[in-house]
Amino acid sequence: MTFTQHLIHKYQHEWRQTQQHPFVQELGQGTLERSKFRFYMIQDYLYLVDYAKLFALGAIKAPDVKTMSEFSASLSNILHEEMGIHRSYAARFGITKEELEHAEPSPITLAYSHYMLHVAQNGGLAELTAALLPCMWSYWEIGRMLQEIPGAVDHPDYGEWVRAYSSEEFGQHAEWCITLMDRLAVGKSESDLARLETIFLNTTRYETMFWEMAYRQQMWL
Repeated sequence: MTFTQHLIHKYQHEWRQTQQHPFVQELGQGTLERSKFRFYMIQDYLYLVDYAKLFALGAIKAPDVKTMSEFSASLSNILHEEMGIHRSYAARFGITKEELEHAEPSPITLAYSHYMLHVAQNGGLAELTAALLPCMWSYWEIGRMLQEIPGAVDHPDYGEWVRAYSSEEFGQHAEWCITLMDRLAVGKSESDLARLETIFLNTTRYETMFWEMAYRQQMWL
């Protein structure tokens, strides 16, 4: 059993919560309220700004040119493909460029992104990878799950989202990240592996909290 297989087996309850959340389920069924998706797109755009920085840090911490190039490729995909989808949705949902760029992050957005950056800046490449893996991996699994729902990929509002995260290109980035995590875990001590597990579990839980935040459109009290 690889390290990532071990993580999914051990934390399958937390892992499945991301897929079973009402936001995700209603998005796939095409019944999600547009206001909730609009709120999510703004917060997710803000999140991606910080998420992209993890890949820049990954390139810095990479031990060789090949790994640097792989982090660079994923960074480019986030900046130009993923954030491009968000900008496209912004235009469709009446979100101005100013609103998107200057929106206030929710408490969950702040906590999640700051936790990942803290881990990345204070740990090694393995810790950084454990922090960013749940987002990429879970989105790929969600995308593939939703594409099996009749009409999901062609939905006028949410079809583009489903197509993007179920795509072969996005899957390649996710598979690379999974393989990298397994490679970095080899030879680690029990205490090091336990620390990587905790980081993975924390960001997996943050994924579910992010969906919940978007579903309830939660900002500061």
